[in-house]
Amino acid sequence: MNIIGPDTLIFGVDDVEQCEKFFTDYGLNPVGEGRFEALDGTGVVVKHRDDSSLPAWTLETANMLRKTVYGVKDQSVLDEIKCEFEGEREIKVLLDGSLEVVDDVGFTLGFQITVRKDINLSAERVNAPGSIHRPANTTGVIADNSLPPPKPRSLSHVVYFVPDIEKAENFYTNRLGFRLSDRFVGMGPFLRPAGTFDHHTLFFIQTPPELQGCEHFTFHMGGPSEVFSAGYAFAGKGYESYWGPGRHQFGSNWFWYFNTPLGCHIEYDADMDQHDDDWVPRVAPAIVDNSQIFLFNWREKWAPGGPK
Repeated sequence: MNIIGPDTLIFGVDDVEQCEKFFTDYGLNPVGEGRFEALDGTGVVVKHRDDSSLPAWTLETANMLRKTVYGVKDQSVLDEIKCEFEGEREIKVLLDGSLEVVDDVGFTLGFQITVRKDINLSAERVNAPGSIHRPANTTGVIADNSLPPPKPRSLSHVVYFVPDIEKAENFYTNRLGFRLSDRFVGMGPFLRPAGTFDHHTLFFIQTPPELQGCEHFTFHMGGPSEVFSAGYAFAGKGYESYWGPGRHQFGSNWFWYFNTPLGCHIEYDADMDQHDDDWVPRVAPAIVDNSQIFLFNWREKWAPGGPK
């Protein structure tokens, strides 16, 4: 199945106004009706938890994520997904032509022809002895503090707390054609759908049933400098850093996580590994040294000669 990746995450929250400000400050563009988008059109939707248009609660937890909507290549993929589940469980065809179904561990999923737009933007280039990537007289940093922080480019991945890792993994791999990239023993698998080479768009973490829900989600940035720049600006607005900045081991992506008013975490990430079907998944224990290759702690700016 040519599922490309997550197009939209839909949340039912207690304080809509607070969450709308949060996503605007994070860098997403408000486009109306509670929707906030990255540069390629992927994004999030925020509604009040009692909004009748939201899918029914399927999890008896504090989870505020009500639906994960995946983008697919074309109508033939929607037809394939509908055929996969028809007659076995309820699969709704919504007014916009998208599909809605509940997975084997209780998360509501949507499927639609992807909203992702092609974006033609340069990425960060690194100069090193023996490998020069930036042209002469082109600086790696634009020395202009008046520039706004960089914008999130695309919805990257979502991470679920689940009580049954094997059941969750089997659903996505056997029923939806996701591929295993790597695995943390005792924690969970990194999975990608067939329509992307991203190391993962989905990750599971084993938890008790009462904790089931969204652990975090993230948007791709244009490179590590953008992760640091956007994260620094976000922290400067008073949002609490949770983990990072740093760089992961599996996936190689740079990261910076923050607390949110949605009962989960949000991340900025960049430079994720790309894998095709020739990749051999790695298996490793879920220990600190395998989680990141290094980790920094945020602090206020400092200059030589300044206060310690």
